[in-house]
Parts: sequence; C-alpha cells; structure tokens
Amino acid sequence: MNYTKVMEAVKKIKETYSGKPRIGLILGSGLGVLADEITAPTVIKYHDVPYFPVSTVEGHAGQFVFGKLEHQEVVAMQGRFHFYEGYSMQDVTFPVRVMKELGVEILIVTNAAGGVNELFHAGDLMLISDHINFTGTSPLIGQNDDHFGPRFPDMSDAYRLDLREQARLLAQNLEIGVREGVYAGFTGPTYETPAEIRMMRTLGADAVGMSTVSEVIVANHCGLRCLGISCITNMAAGILDQPLSHEEVIETTEQVKETFLTYVKALVGNVK
Repeated sequence: MNYTKVMEAVKKIKETYSGKPRIGLILGSGLGVLADEITAPTVIKYHDVPYFPVSTVEGHAGQFVFGKLEHQEVVAMQGRFHFYEGYSMQDVTFPVRVMKELGVEILIVTNAAGGVNELFHAGDLMLISDHINFTGTSPLIGQNDDHFGPRFPDMSDAYRLDLREQARLLAQNLEIGVREGVYAGFTGPTYETPAEIRMMRTLGADAVGMSTVSEVIVANHCGLRCLGISCITNMAAGILDQPLSHEEVIETTEQVKETFLTYVKALVGNVK
C-alpha cells in the first residue's frame, strides 16, 4: 500500500472536513442506517476521494459520514468493499489506513454474518472475540511500509479484550442479549457449503462472513484498537433446511435495526 496515495486521499477529505474523528465505524450490509444518526453530518462520496474503490453491493451506500454521535467525533463508512467485488485486499482495506491518518483511534467494525453455532438465532448480535482467516490471502502481503506498521504485526488481541469487556457491561446495563464468538472470514461471493460449515464448527467458528478479517488485520497493523460486532442474519448452510439469500440478510438487519442502533450508539458514547 502506497503511503503517498493514502495521504492524497486524506488531503482531499480535509478540504471538506476539518475535524478529527476519534472513532471509526465500518457499517455492514443493511447496517448503514447508523450513519443516519450522526448529527451535523458531512457526507463525502467514495468516488470523490482519490484511489477509493466504489461499493457495488445492495445495502452499501458508498460514502463517508463525518460528524457527532453521542457527543463523540466519528467517521462512519456507510458501505464497505469486498474482495469478491474484484478489488485487491489493499483496495478493500485502503479506507482503514485513511481513517487512521484522519485521527481515528478506535475502530468499530460491524457485519452481517451467518450463524455457525447452533445455539445462535437469526437476529442475535455477537461480539467478535477472534477470527479465522479463510480468505487464503492477507492485505499485508508485499513490501511493508514502516509508515503504517511493523512487518510482522501481533494479532493475539486483535479484537481488544478491554473494549469487549466494556461492550459486555453495556449490553447488560441495556438489557440487550449479546453473544460472543469467533468469526470465520471467507472470500465469497458464494455462500458456504454445508460441509464447509461443519468444518468451521469443528475448528471453533461461531459465525461466518465475507468481510471484516482483512480490515481488522490492517487496523491492528496500523495501531487501531478494534471492536467487532456481527449481526447474525441467518443460520449458515446445512443448519436449517432452506436456501440462503442476500434478501434475507437485508430483511433481518431491518428487523434488528433498533436494537443495533441502541447498542452501537451506547458503545460510541462510552468506550474508553
């Protein structure tokens, strides 16, 4: 990843937005509604930022929203990029590096995921405790740029324990039932087969999806503290006798919208 390109993107954004966001939010499929809660918003379309890809998936608006949320200065990615859209892993994670250079310290990553743990139900929220990278690649492959981080970054606390502890306590106070588990990242765009899901369960995965892993790798590389939240939008292949669809994903996120909004807003307002 080219440091000069990142700084050109940052410079372009600062022509429109002069603030310094402390918290970054990456909003997954159907979860972009959270950005509508940001007050005094400054909206910057991805296509107006140099070197940015463009979101092509339903439920991803394709814009940055800067402003205040629960008295915190934030930037929300209303729509993310995916490896299956044909972008490189470096392109997919480019916005994470841009957010870091804009001043972000904490990154809250959300996604829509399939439930692998048979105790889960569609509509559950899951704090990500760790991940399994099943994409077969990494956004850090290639020459390392020390501007961003070390050649061999540590991933033993990728989803920060201190943030998860705060998130668990907040959920209790709000009386919101929150699961916790391991997220397995695949490339997509096909949904996983029943055999792959059985394998994932054997390996210790609780949920599966097509994003997040590469973003969190890069966030850790450049020193961001990460918190991950999956919305379990459907049970993964082979658990229920029904086909999987993106329409179901969007429908479930709509159903849990209010709980999701309440929880993430509380997190933004309280995380330290």
